[in-house]
Amino acid sequence: MKVGLIGGGAIGRYVADRLTAEGDGPYALLVRPARLEEAGSDEIPRFGSVTDLPADIDLMVDCAGHGALIEHGAAILERGNDLITVSLGALADPQLEVQLTQAAEAGGAQLHLASGAIGALDALQAARVGGLTDVTYTGRKPPNGWRDSPAEDHLDLDALTEAATHFEGTARQAATNYPKNANVAAAVALAGIGFDATQVRLIADPQVTANIHEVSAKGTFGQFTFRIEGTALPDNPRSSALAAMSVIAAIRRRRAAITT
Repeated sequence: MKVGLIGGGAIGRYVADRLTAEGDGPYALLVRPARLEEAGSDEIPRFGSVTDLPADIDLMVDCAGHGALIEHGAAILERGNDLITVSLGALADPQLEVQLTQAAEAGGAQLHLASGAIGALDALQAARVGGLTDVTYTGRKPPNGWRDSPAEDHLDLDALTEAATHFEGTARQAATNYPKNANVAAAVALAGIGFDATQVRLIADPQVTANIHEVSAKGTFGQFTFRIEGTALPDNPRSSALAAMSVIAAIRRRRAAITT
């Protein structure tokens, strides 16, 4: 299986390094046309558009954020390439969801949603079969984790001495308002009862040093609460290490003879 990447940020570099170490590529890097002439020490062939990608690419992996999925997702799927993405929050736009669905059907391809920085999504998917009544996601980060987000419009992040909530609403609102911070909320919504029924609370807490994600769910199955304290990638404090690892896990599942 030949894998191509979108994105050269922290998650993209992690994925590229792991694939290279395992002798599995990557075989192409989709970049903005303006960056085609940039010299890359990784020697990965660079391409400026989906149409220019090699014909023998089997799987594309989006590590570049919402904009990349919006720009390239449909074209990749219509081309017949499966696509793994970590940009789950972009699917809060119902028009994009329809566009990607139609493109996947037209190309006979699939869009795979990486689990990202959260777990327990398999339990949510199973519980949804019998019926879920309540799903809540709570995201708690140190104040610096909310820099350059709408949290700065509601809180003085430098002056916080105790935990403060800066957002309460639906997963659709969270994913729309916090495009760089709410991919986990989107993952929970997509695995469970949807963007409009999933409740989200976002908290800045000066007493924590890790990004903490909590999911609570109730339904005919019973109830559960899942909590994870995630660390960031060494070269980017805003990128979850587990999110990068989940991409490699998703690629491995696509290759495995026996998979979960």
